[in-house]
Amino acid sequence: MKNILTCAAAAALLGACATTPPPAAPAAPVAAAQPAPAKPVAAVVAPAPVLPPYKDPSNILYKERSVFFDFDNYTVKPVYNTALTAHGKFLSTAADIKVRVEGNSDERGSAEYNLALGQKRAEAVKKVLVVQGAKEAQVEAVSFGKEKPKAEGHNEAAWSQNRRADIVYP
Repeated sequence: MKNILTCAAAAALLGACATTPPPAAPAAPVAAAQPAPAKPVAAVVAPAPVLPPYKDPSNILYKERSVFFDFDNYTVKPVYNTALTAHGKFLSTAADIKVRVEGNSDERGSAEYNLALGQKRAEAVKKVLVVQGAKEAQVEAVSFGKEKPKAEGHNEAAWSQNRRADIVYP
């Protein structure tokens, strides 16, 4: 037991005599952590849906779909040539698209007369579209006579808006 006590005393003395390590030299100042330069990330932009020209508000096929007529007349005026040419050329390249030309008239005259006049107006516009490249089967001509007025009223301003043929896409 004496050996054990001697060993314990020696261990205690050696532990008490241990030298403390010298103080560490101050570390060199570290520069403030710089964030890594950001890599430019390409913005993910969803591609704009491609609209068919007849649904694009900036396209003539969308903006100019009505042909207006003089009283008791179904002759297409030259002012509509540009728009009708655009419609005809488009239809010539899009064989799967069909349009309806709806002929209309003002309220003056009998229902039968106005249906016939509306049909003549629709047929006149259809003829121009076919001459410009549309296929006969792509264009249907119908008449609504005085049943679908664009403008309400009983004066020339309203009547002139109702004497028309409208090109209607699907």
